[in-house]
Amino acid sequence: MQVYFDNAATTPLRDEVVDEIKNCLLETFGNPSSTHSFGRSAKAKLENARKNIASYLNASSQEIIFTSGGTESDNMLIRCAVKDLDVTTIISSKLEHHAVLHTLDDLESDGVIIKNVKTNTKGQIDFEDLENLLKNDDSKKLVTLMFINNEIGTILDIERVGLICKQYNSLFHTDAVQGVAHYDIDVKKNNIDFLSAAAHKFHGPKGVGFSYVNKNCGINPFIFGGAQERGLRAGTEALPNILGMEKAITISYKNLIKEKKYIQSLKDYFIKSIKTILPNVKFNGCSSDPNESTYTLVNVALPIAKEKAALLDFHLDLKGIACSKGSACQSGSSQGSHVINEIQEKKNIDWPSLRFSFSKYNSKEEIDYLMKVLKEFS
Repeated sequence: MQVYFDNAATTPLRDEVVDEIKNCLLETFGNPSSTHSFGRSAKAKLENARKNIASYLNASSQEIIFTSGGTESDNMLIRCAVKDLDVTTIISSKLEHHAVLHTLDDLESDGVIIKNVKTNTKGQIDFEDLENLLKNDDSKKLVTLMFINNEIGTILDIERVGLICKQYNSLFHTDAVQGVAHYDIDVKKNNIDFLSAAAHKFHGPKGVGFSYVNKNCGINPFIFGGAQERGLRAGTEALPNILGMEKAITISYKNLIKEKKYIQSLKDYFIKSIKTILPNVKFNGCSSDPNESTYTLVNVALPIAKEKAALLDFHLDLKGIACSKGSACQSGSSQGSHVINEIQEKKNIDWPSLRFSFSKYNSKEEIDYLMKVLKEFS
């Protein structure tokens, strides 16, 4: 039996998305920058996709910049805030994705001041500490905090963060890669200046995503060599991928209530089942709390001896079960998860932690099979 429980790493394509990409490759192959009919046809579809995607965020079409994915978007928005908007202090957390953390490390080496807001063992930020950091001095500041943590699923109250940033005249960027198409997001209501997204997290293609840039922010080009994307991101747009992303986000929001309910039921069933076979299991962060964590994933610390735990990933893989040790972006690393290392209680530090993430394509029968395998191993 083959079971895919790593949807936070990437998701399978919907059939409708595959059809959309194929049709574009065959029928709309013109360069959107060309002025002849082939180019104009491609340009019309490109701008229609931009308009539709913007509508789901309560943004205007001019505020959506297509990118190669979330990593490029994070780099683009954070670096441009420093380069173009005179940001000299960036406030973040130690629990961010490496696309943010490594960008901040590089900027810090160039003299940008980096400060981390305090977090608790659930992966939640200390809002009082955030306010203190923002009012500490008069430097121009950017706050960059992810909407939903990709490893433990903790949900950030972006509306509250946005209000605090507005109060202290600071910019707010959120990596919403795990949130777009899974939750309703209103960039205006939440006072978001910059947002990053990636299509392959919501049953779209890899290699495409977008940046939301508040039209009042006025950043300059990040990649040079052409006038595409309002001059902010040079390079011929990957129209098949963009149309695939548009189709994926459209279907996701159309079916959001129904699919969210189904996936939450899978997560609830997983939690109930694993407590039965491993009563001492610990849930990292607040990933077992339906109100504080995303419905799409759960991160567990398993009460398995350290010596035996080293073989767990290999054993699950042999049994056809795909999941992730920490995040997939670093699951092949021997260093372990920086998020788990930051939040996990010392008494459980030797327990293996695994992230299981779900989609509409999973079933309770697959969870039953996983539990059987875990029970046999433990």
